[in-house]
Amino acid sequence: MEALQASPFFDNWLATSVSGFWALVIVFVWQMSGYVMLIYISFLTSISSSVIDSAKMDGVNAWQMFWYIQFPTVAPAFTISLFLTLTNAFRLYDLNLTLTNGGPFGSTETLAMNIYNTAFQEYSQGYAQTKGVLFFIIVTIVTVFQLYLSRKREMDV
Repeated sequence: MEALQASPFFDNWLATSVSGFWALVIVFVWQMSGYVMLIYISFLTSISSSVIDSAKMDGVNAWQMFWYIQFPTVAPAFTISLFLTLTNAFRLYDLNLTLTNGGPFGSTETLAMNIYNTAFQEYSQGYAQTKGVLFFIIVTIVTVFQLYLSRKREMDV
């Protein structure tokens, strides 16, 4: 274990802006992967076995099975996963606070952390409320756009 700690590979992952950012990205992806996989598995298990059996009887190969049966079934899961991931990325605060506290020199500070710091460290409540309202408007616009795309896709199917 001491040999691993002495390795330069493990030095200062959170100390530079680039490696700190990518460390946050890696941890966030790891955190979200379980939720996303559950969504995909639930959509894949919703495919009726009679559909799969009849496709096999019709002589469908593995690629056709994926492209014409499984992928269209899982396509709404992509929208749900993207929406869930974007929503959680917008409000990312706890990972950033735990790993880097917005550092070094504010380079990994997210918008949610910036609003919090403006309100409670700079004691500028009004400015923080303005940022919070703008943040809410941005998240609402993204949400409405995602809902529009998902409903349009559902109507096309």
